[in-house]
Amino acid sequence: MANTNLTPTAVTREALRILHQKSRFLSTINRQYDDSYAKSGAKIGDSLKIRLPNQFSVRTGATLNAQDVTETSVTLQVATQKGVDINFTSEELTLDIDDFSKRILEPAMSVLAANIESDALSMYKQVYNEVSDVGATITANDVLSASKVLTDGLAPYDQRCLLLGTQQNLDMVDALKGLFNAQAQVSKNYREGRVASDTFGFQSIYESSLMPIHTTGTDDGTGDYLVNDTGTITEGSVAITVDTGAGTWAAGDVFYFDSVNRVHPETKADTGILQPFVCTNAESASTTSIEFTPALYSSGAKQNVSAMPANNAKLNKLESDRSTAIGNAADYGISMAYHKDAFAFATADLVKPNGVDFCARQVMDGISMRIVRDYDISNDALPCRLDVLYGYKAIRPEIATRIGMN
Repeated sequence: MANTNLTPTAVTREALRILHQKSRFLSTINRQYDDSYAKSGAKIGDSLKIRLPNQFSVRTGATLNAQDVTETSVTLQVATQKGVDINFTSEELTLDIDDFSKRILEPAMSVLAANIESDALSMYKQVYNEVSDVGATITANDVLSASKVLTDGLAPYDQRCLLLGTQQNLDMVDALKGLFNAQAQVSKNYREGRVASDTFGFQSIYESSLMPIHTTGTDDGTGDYLVNDTGTITEGSVAITVDTGAGTWAAGDVFYFDSVNRVHPETKADTGILQPFVCTNAESASTTSIEFTPALYSSGAKQNVSAMPANNAKLNKLESDRSTAIGNAADYGISMAYHKDAFAFATADLVKPNGVDFCARQVMDGISMRIVRDYDISNDALPCRLDVLYGYKAIRPEIATRIGMN
């Protein structure tokens, strides 16, 4: 059968299909597409507001205590544009879609998907929960501990995902060989060399070579930074004044305040477990302020801690198994367990220019892509660009946890 000319719409759809297949992380999180820019085209810096669940306090007794309904949201900025630029000829457009996809789109979309996915995985720095066993190999107990963190954060049991680094996947497959597994799961473990889905309550389990390495600041984790506050910490604070310490802090460093425990999200009962926080801004040695998330709430519907940090309370850097401090610019691998709604990835339509050879824009599973091709008279060439405009944010980090391993 004779080949027919491929249309820009067909090319764009095929490019999106390949991008979707290559994106492990993006395929398992909340993807939002904003079509409000479809007519004029989105611009760098456009923002989307994502509504969060309402929170309420429970009354005790018969007296009415009506609460105002205060809608809360997080802002996700669509501020990153990435694409792949290639030259292809009219002759190549006469290939059938399978040949064209294999020769041109497959390698182009593979590198684009890897770069977008790597960007999105940087959201680990917004996650404050971590199951940490740095220096050891991952075990079934580590994965079950991560599942417990999600359950404690009230993550629904469906749409939970476990994303492992390649070393962690290797260690986990080896760790499972002596445990009971359904025959189909054992077969997948050993035929495919990866942990089967529906293991330990995770509906999706993947490995990725793109999992980040976290490099901590040089603070040694022994608590030489102290809270410098005499009772003026306000509800919703995301920064704390500290007495000067000796080391640096990196964005993504996890720490605890002395005697500041997490509370149950609904009953507000003290769990007796320290509430983790994550540093949101790199700080130099001798800094007098640390910025962090989550915000501190010691009362009301948003309460997440048993009490505000006391004056002179230590800021303790994350410890491996709560025994050995992680500090002095240590590097360690990050895997993640999360519910789909912990993270959001949003795309918006880019403008379709007039007066070009061809142009198309398509959306698949919440990802919008544009293709534009024109004729370069100076070089007698047909340059083509494929672009995605996107943003990402951890919108409910309480239903996600990092797994810090070797």
